[in-house]
Amino acid sequence: MMSDDKTFEAIADERRSLASTLETLTPAQWDHASLCGEWTVRDVAAHLVAPMVIPMWRFGVLMLRARGNFDEANKMMTDLVVRQHGTELVSLLHDRADKRFAPPGRGPAAPLTDIVVHALDICRPLEITRSSPDDRRVAVLDYVTGLRGRDAFAHSAAAVRWEATDIDWSHGDGPTVRGTADTLMLAITGRRRVVEELSGDGVSLLGA
Repeated sequence: MMSDDKTFEAIADERRSLASTLETLTPAQWDHASLCGEWTVRDVAAHLVAPMVIPMWRFGVLMLRARGNFDEANKMMTDLVVRQHGTELVSLLHDRADKRFAPPGRGPAAPLTDIVVHALDICRPLEITRSSPDDRRVAVLDYVTGLRGRDAFAHSAAAVRWEATDIDWSHGDGPTVRGTADTLMLAITGRRRVVEELSGDGVSLLGA
């Protein structure tokens, strides 16, 4: 298990690494669809920058406007960041990488999960090779299948045994779902487009 300090250091490193990748993108790549719902690559980058530029009270106002709908408030916040900081996303992600923020009650594993998974949301559709160090991937997988992170990040409620094929990690009981650690992270957090990359007798349960 990673300490809080080590986790925040990993978050900063992931942010800077992704900023370096984003710096190379063409205008068309910025507008490309990500794996994250209807968001473009630019939208996902703006979401990652949001905690660095939007104070908590401002998000509270957006939650009121969205009548308590977190997803709608999150979309409002992302649109706001695109409008106000759309040309600064790379520099903000890089220069403010060390900012320590974690949602109340979630711990630093939450923002680590956010940056690791969303980096894949950006890079995979663009066919850019990217993967985080194994200890970070284990931390994310433990978090999205554990009590603290499951309700916030996990979209698959299937009773299966997840097994990574490229690192030493597994979780759960039941029919098996196998894939790389990156693919499992995406599947557990609801990215349906990666299901075809998985194997095992539990894959058929994921569609529900």
